[in-house]
Amino acid sequence: MTDATPDDVAALSYEQARDELVQVVAKLEQGAATLEESLALWERGEALARRCEEWLVGAKARLDAARAAAEES
Repeated sequence: MTDATPDDVAALSYEQARDELVQVVAKLEQGAATLEESLALWERGEALARRCEEWLVGAKARLDAARAAAEES
């Protein structure tokens, strides 16, 4: 996991957020973290998942708009 703070999640690209989320899940699955570390990882993972969702929703909106514009032509 990077040393990034939750506040900087909004600056991540989809690929960066997805890749870090994969790392967070792997660390949680290992089960070696303390409870406090696990909670921090979970919170980071939730923020990363929300960021990925934002990117995907935005991409879908752009595709829908492009399709609508193409149908109007």
